[in-house]
Amino acid sequence: MSLSKFVIYPAIDIRGGKCVRLVQGDYNRETVYNDDPLAVAAEWQRQGAEWIHLVDLDGAKEGRPVNDRLIGDIAKSVTIPVQAGGGLRTQRDIEHLLSLGVSRVIIGTAAIEDRRFVEKILKEYGGKIAIGIDARDGLVATRGWLETSMVKAEDLACELAQQGAETFIFTDISRDGMMSGPNIESIVSLARVSGRTVIASGGVSRYEDIRRLAEFAREGVGGAVVGKALYTGKIRLAEALGQLEG
Repeated sequence: MSLSKFVIYPAIDIRGGKCVRLVQGDYNRETVYNDDPLAVAAEWQRQGAEWIHLVDLDGAKEGRPVNDRLIGDIAKSVTIPVQAGGGLRTQRDIEHLLSLGVSRVIIGTAAIEDRRFVEKILKEYGGKIAIGIDARDGLVATRGWLETSMVKAEDLACELAQQGAETFIFTDISRDGMMSGPNIESIVSLARVSGRTVIASGGVSRYEDIRRLAEFAREGVGGAVVGKALYTGKIRLAEALGQLEG
């Protein structure tokens, strides 16, 4: 099986201008890993990253971009593409990030709360939009994971796929930051029912997690966002990339 379409996305979560990680999206359970996100991005590129995944945690909580200038600086400082999300609710927000050099923007809460807006931007920007589906017990969570809707993750993915969504980033909140392994069953199921590319996020903590996810590349599992495991050294990016090539 060719795994060429499977991409590892090193995550840089930004809060207060620093590179941090939260546990299960809890803003009170934060670890600061680096004061300089630009240096972190440069290091991931040096180790062979093909993409970088950026999240504006302040923006997700505020419902508007907060660390957008820093995200733009990161996008301009590396030669690989970056995808970024967190608090993007308007077309102006999306155009602003794209103008700063972001290659793909991630829409989360708006996908639930303003469906007409999402339909419009999917028509206008197509592949430059990724839909972030963050689920708690199979139901979509919004507003920086602070609220849980009554919408099923798979139902949302199918509906938005029909509207033109090409890429989903799926996070099982119960796994995020817990180093307990990704919810592979839910990730693969989402890819199958939607017929679109699904990037796994949350819980990837071992090389084996990445290898198992990559086995489903042909079924639409297009990559994995890896955060805490990289920062704690449990996974080394260059080695993980090498294993995929092998």
